[in-house]
Amino acid sequence: MSTGATYGGSSVGAGETHVAAGPDVDVVAASAVSPEETERLVTPATPDLSVFGPDIVAKAGELIARYPESRSALLPMLHLVQSVEGHVSQAGIQFCAQQLSLSSAEVSAVVTFYTMYKRKPCGEHLVSVCTNTLCAVLGGDAIYQRLQEHLGEDGEPLKHEDTAGEPGTPGSITLEHAECLAACDLGPVLQVNYEYYDNQTPESAVALVDALRRGERPAPTRGAPLTSLRDVELQLAGFFPVDEETYRSEVDGPSAAVETLRGARLANERGWTAPTMPEKAPALPEVEKK
Repeated sequence: MSTGATYGGSSVGAGETHVAAGPDVDVVAASAVSPEETERLVTPATPDLSVFGPDIVAKAGELIARYPESRSALLPMLHLVQSVEGHVSQAGIQFCAQQLSLSSAEVSAVVTFYTMYKRKPCGEHLVSVCTNTLCAVLGGDAIYQRLQEHLGEDGEPLKHEDTAGEPGTPGSITLEHAECLAACDLGPVLQVNYEYYDNQTPESAVALVDALRRGERPAPTRGAPLTSLRDVELQLAGFFPVDEETYRSEVDGPSAAVETLRGARLANERGWTAPTMPEKAPALPEVEKK
């Protein structure tokens, strides 16, 4: 397509915007992305599924048995994959596709839609800083920027979903900015492996990640005791300790803060109640027909 060509009446581009396909075309040379990425895209690959051993296959079977339609198990199965690899690789996509009789394209469409499924290997801990409006105004942007600089190397700040340290090794940290973490009454907040750390400052956030890098696991403000990202992914897949005592000590924990419950307590103390629903809903207004 050259200068002056149109699509729908509008000029498209300038100069040559594509190379005609043919048996003699060097696809790698003609690609707009890096040669390495192009090579990966055009080279047929057979993922190695050996990382998903018999125990993971058995867990996948348990997930499938929970649903009337096997494909409904895809979301928890992707978390199961992440509990093994720390991200969803091409092998993980192929594993889910085989277990659920889906195409790899169907699985990939889901993986790339949800931000909780990571396409790059993650660290032992995933640190998510809320940078949505309220937290950002209260200091979330400053916290994220400080952590980027603090965890970066050679003067280069850490980018979104980049990892400080070797992914998967003790003390390694993947940093991301996150949309609303549903804790506006306690902002600015961040999460480590989806556990809350409320009312943060740049200084407290730096102290937190430094403790994580030393191998410590500071207690979250509320919720379950801190564990690794891969352990959390297994829980998100739906697998928990069987005995009640272990479940209560490792998974369960208070999730409501004083600030969260303050409105309900005030209402109770002052006898405030919401209007009751009428037994018969009022009729909808008539719409004038034209």
